[in-house]
Amino acid sequence: MTEATSATGDWQSCTIIEIAARTPSIKSFFLQLTEPFEHKAGQHVDVRLTAPDGYTAVRSYSIASEPSGSRVIELAIERLEGGEVSPFFHDVAQPGDTIELRGPLGGHFLWPGPIEKSVLLIGAGSGVVPLMAMIRYWRASAERVPVGLLLSSRTWDDVLFRDELLKLESSMPDFALALALTREPATRGGDFSRRIDAAMVANVAARLPVSPGGVFVCGSNAFVDVAADAALELGLESRLIKTERYGA
Repeated sequence: MTEATSATGDWQSCTIIEIAARTPSIKSFFLQLTEPFEHKAGQHVDVRLTAPDGYTAVRSYSIASEPSGSRVIELAIERLEGGEVSPFFHDVAQPGDTIELRGPLGGHFLWPGPIEKSVLLIGAGSGVVPLMAMIRYWRASAERVPVGLLLSSRTWDDVLFRDELLKLESSMPDFALALALTREPATRGGDFSRRIDAAMVANVAARLPVSPGGVFVCGSNAFVDVAADAALELGLESRLIKTERYGA
């Protein structure tokens, strides 16, 4: 996520302990917290950078790691050309560097907790980050409800957390994965070679054994509008559809 937020809270200094390249434009940054917190799957944190002249820039990023007692959280940050914060992380930041952070923040876009029906997750690009936190939480928990993920990416190499998702698909029979590649042909059966639309969302929802009891959509404004409308066409109540938008 890349929007600034006006949320309140105490800032703490965190240390970057590991950096992992995920896609050509996204890296994961593993941060060791000075003051550990217990977050919920779907929440985010604020990151603040301060220049030598005192100028500050604040951005919010979804937490990719599942809730746990660990002092370490993962942020997956996409490099945005012309951005103030993401180029620092991609071009300057190194393990051992410290940054300011506050959180966890957000109380709307959260894993629904104990649920009996299926959950459908729909994301685009880095919009899969909070959904990945939900998937990781679901995998580690005893909640064995079916989960489906429809993830839109430009190319195969741009699929964030691709190897982890593929491994999960092969090992968890109650996890359905569908990729929508917008700039190259899909090579896996069950994937798509176009932008998402209502027919695609209906197709993926039909792979779940029961109608979704919750739908989570994260991506750009235009993407969220299409995906949320498609979820409504499934006959779901609007209260069951949670959305989170990034960019402008």
